[in-house]
Amino acid sequence: MSAVADTFTHWFNFPENIEKLMFPSRTHESRDHENKGCSSIPADILDTPKEFIFYLDVPGLSKSDIQVTVEDENTLVIKSGGKRKREEVEEEGCKYIRLERKAPQKLMRKFRLPENANVSAITAKCENGVLTVVVEKLPPPPKPKTVEVAIA
Repeated sequence: MSAVADTFTHWFNFPENIEKLMFPSRTHESRDHENKGCSSIPADILDTPKEFIFYLDVPGLSKSDIQVTVEDENTLVIKSGGKRKREEVEEEGCKYIRLERKAPQKLMRKFRLPENANVSAITAKCENGVLTVVVEKLPPPPKPKTVEVAIA
């Protein structure tokens, strides 16, 4: 019975499914040929009342290695051509016996922003291996007013 409950929970996990509808990742789209050889960047997205906040893991990369742009008016693009710098061994006779921390040379992630995202008000900072991108929301449109006209 728990398998049925797990399946039900998986299919009806509303917050996760809503996020996938609002912020689909476009990393694996077949029309994006420039993505060949690029790895995806893990991301968390927080929806607050005033802004969307993207948290992306970029260990070993500095802010000069990362580009944050907006394409096609509503696609947030985060990419890096930089690569993690390996600590150099200065002593003679020393060599690495295991190299597990290989970082991909190219990283890319694309997010389609919702209509209420203000693409003119985007900020980003890179600190302790985490890139934080803040996209402000546009104010909600004013509600239409109903004006009663007196009939003479």
